Amino acid sequence: MAPRTGWLRDGCCNTGPGDHGLHLVCVQVTADFLEFSQRVGNDLSTPLPLYNFPGLKPGDRWCLCAERWTQAKEAGLAPKVVLEATHISMLEFATLEELQEYAVAD
Repeated sequence: MAPRTGWLRDGCCNTGPGDHGLHLVCVQVTADFLEFSQRVGNDLSTPLPLYNFPGLKPGDRWCLCAERWTQAKEAGLAPKVVLEATHISMLEFATLEELQEYAVAD
């Protein structure tokens, strides 16, 4: 079962005052992205039972930090975006056209 995503764990990328990482963009992770994220210091694949986090696997959806998505995009490894679950504040970090370019096909 995929982990429940979002800062508030509500399935969308809603945010709040404690979300210092700005987990605004809902993505569908790939193996390449997970490897990239681990290389740059954020291992999303390894389970962390203490936090009830099973670890992500390719195909899972996850609310990602805006800056990490931008960094992955610049590296050519940005995961696809689930527009319906992405917070509107993500438009401060990417244009709507960029997000649409990476949108998950329905």
